[in-house]
Amino acid sequence: MSTMSGAPLDGNAAAGALTEVFAIDVTAAIGQCAGCGDRGPLGGAASYLEAPGAVLRCMSCDQVLVRVVSSPDRHWLDLRGLVVLQLMRPSDDRPSNA
Repeated sequence: MSTMSGAPLDGNAAAGALTEVFAIDVTAAIGQCAGCGDRGPLGGAASYLEAPGAVLRCMSCDQVLVRVVSSPDRHWLDLRGLVVLQLMRPSDDRPSNA
């Protein structure tokens, strides 16, 4: 049983939130490997670019963290190798404490 109140909306309702998240450089984002639990910036992962897309692997256990494939009209993003991806907001987007 869902603990969220109200009827769910379709995925398009999250467009603003998703655009906000993916409109930044994610190489500084901290990822946690689903295989070994190691944490670190995606920019520190081993990158393989010889395939049709990019593959990022954990430096500790070699688990595939991220797969990205692009074509002229779309992108495919597979993040199943990550438990979580922590993204910092740009400083001008952070709520003020005033």
